[in-house]
This record gives sequence, C-alpha cells and structure tokens, in this order.
Amino acid sequence: MTKKFSFFSKDIVCVMFATFFYQFSIQAVNPLMNGYARRLGISSTFAGVIVGVMSVTSLLLRPFAGNLTDRISKYHLALIGGSLCAISDLGYLFAFSAPWLLAFRIINGLGFVLCTVCLATWMAFLVPRQHLGAAMGYYGLLNALAMAIAPALAISTYQLLGYKFVIILAALSAAAMVIVIQLIDDRAKPVVALKGQHFKIIQRDALPVAMIFSLLSIPYFVTQADIVMYVQERHLTIAVSLFFLCYSFALIIIRILLKNYFDTIAFGIWFSICIVATIGYILLLTMMQNNFEMILAAGLMAIGFGVMVSVSQSTALLLAPMEEQGLANATYYLGSDIGMSLGPIIGGILPTILPLKFFYPVMLLIIPLATILYLCYRRQLNAAVQYN
Repeated sequence: MTKKFSFFSKDIVCVMFATFFYQFSIQAVNPLMNGYARRLGISSTFAGVIVGVMSVTSLLLRPFAGNLTDRISKYHLALIGGSLCAISDLGYLFAFSAPWLLAFRIINGLGFVLCTVCLATWMAFLVPRQHLGAAMGYYGLLNALAMAIAPALAISTYQLLGYKFVIILAALSAAAMVIVIQLIDDRAKPVVALKGQHFKIIQRDALPVAMIFSLLSIPYFVTQADIVMYVQERHLTIAVSLFFLCYSFALIIIRILLKNYFDTIAFGIWFSICIVATIGYILLLTMMQNNFEMILAAGLMAIGFGVMVSVSQSTALLLAPMEEQGLANATYYLGSDIGMSLGPIIGGILPTILPLKFFYPVMLLIIPLATILYLCYRRQLNAAVQYN
C-alpha cells in the first residue's frame, strides 16, 4: 500500500517557516526605506533610487540565481541568501550616507533573489510532481502571511520605537531563516549533473507563463504603489490602510480552500476565472465610493492576482524538466519583477497624461493582451496538469 504523502513533514514545514522569515525581513523594511533614507538627509529623488534598486538588482540577477539553483544545493544558496539579507539589514543601521545605504540595498536585493528562487525550488524538490500545485499554494500562503503581517507590524513598531528597532527586527527574522534551514535533512542537491550545459537566461517552456503573469501583475503593483494617492485625489472617505490587509486575509482563505485543486484543474480554467476577477476588481476600484466596495475589490484581487501567483508558479515548474527547476522559478519570478518595475512607473505616468477617472480603466488593456498570449500557448499551458 502506497504511503500517503504529507505536506507537514519536518523538512517541508521548515522550508515554509524559512520562507516566512526571509519574506518578513524584506517586507518589514520596504515600506519604511524611503522615510529612513530621507531621515538620513538623502534627497527624495535619490531616496526613490535607493528604494527601487533592490527590485532592479533582483530583475538583473534572476537568471544567475536560476542557473545556480540548478547547479548547487538549495541549502547552500539559501544559507548565502539569508546571510546576505541579515548583513544588509545590519548594514542599514550603520549606513550614514547615500552610497553606503545604496550598497547595502543592493546586497539586500542579492539576498532576496537567491532566497526567492532557491526556497521555492527547494519546496518543489521535496514534493512529488503530482502535488506541486498544492505545494506552491502552501508556499504562497506563508508568503501572503509575511506580506500581511510584516508591513503592519513594522509601521506600528516604527511609530512607537523608531526605524532602527524595525531594522533590528528584520535582521533577526533573516537570522531566524538561516537557523531554521539547519534543521532540514534533505539539502536538495541537484538531481542531474549539468556538466557542459551553457548558461541560460530563461527557461523557454516557462516563458509563456512568465509573460502572462507579468501582464496580470501590473494592476496589482500599480495599486500597491498608488492606491493611497488615488483615494486622496478622489477625496474618498475610505480606510485605505485596510485594503491589503483584506487582500491578504482573503488570499489566505482562498489558498486553504483551493489547495487540493491546484493539481487537478488545467491552467485555462484558472486563467478564465482570474481574468473575470481582474476585470471585476479594476471596475470596482474605478467606481468605489465606500469601504464595502474597497473590500470587495480586495477580495477579487486575491482571486485575479493572488490565485495566479500559485497557479503560474506551479505551471512554470511542471512545464520545465527536472534539471531546470531553478531556472523555471527564476523565469517565473522574472515576470513578477517586470510587473513590479512597470507598475509604479505606469502608475506615476497615467495621472500626468489622463484624467484620474481613467486611471484604472486603462489597465483593462492587459486583458486582451494576456488572452492573446494564453490562446497562442493554450495547449502547452493546459498540458502541465496531468489528469489521472
């Protein structure tokens, strides 16, 4: 009789906790970095560069992280990534000028890119292929928890105790990640020797997923960067601080309820559901006048974007061969990086060229673009899920 697979083995639980700790260390610092830089006397323009350089570093180094993940044990890369996150956090405490703060921000970006690619691939390494969708759901659940808890805790802690206490908290969280991975028995060494294989920038089979995901992520990152401005400019009496808290809460519930379906439902069905939800939250954000409509928009965003996070990641991994799982993860995250970079840029440009009432409707243009991409690759994408 075949032993039933459990997602709660010691190794898998430790990878999930490591994911929470490294993500917490990143998300606790990010919302405060602009203010921290300006408090050091750095100009607002260069403070923006310092905030954004971590994402740029991540974008540029994704392919290198993916190739390394397929060649080196996941443990060693996670150890390096977590250590770099802790070092950069401690560096922020002693950076008293713009160049030093910029340098530690770049180091933080390097640690971040190693942790994101490596830990997701490590998680995939520990589970059977037929359970990969559920595994990415659990992995995303811990990410969502960190992204919900860290900013709220960091902002409230900063208001009581100041920037440096939050930075120390972030450094301790990164150190906790390094400690937790010591408890993992399976160090996830490469399953196939890659002698003579050339360096690759992308994993070709995962590229369609990354392109679709990059388009669907743009409205999310526009909202993340500009919803406060949008609500203020529209003079709405809305508790906008609740938006991403409601989004994260809805996402956690959705991932728990749907975890067993990520491995059995084809990409096209998820894509259709997410497209409808994306149209819904864009229209709601266009028309919203009260907290109820904002909370409903947050819930639809959890479906339209949050569900696609897990579905896209598991599909990218299933489409790629076992010896290129790290590169497939890097390609998937490259799509996220593009959306993360383009979103704030688009959000900054739109109010200067169009009336505010068109701010969200313009983003509906991603729907036909994403649909065309899906139709071009639908057979390949839907073949990722194998029905029994």
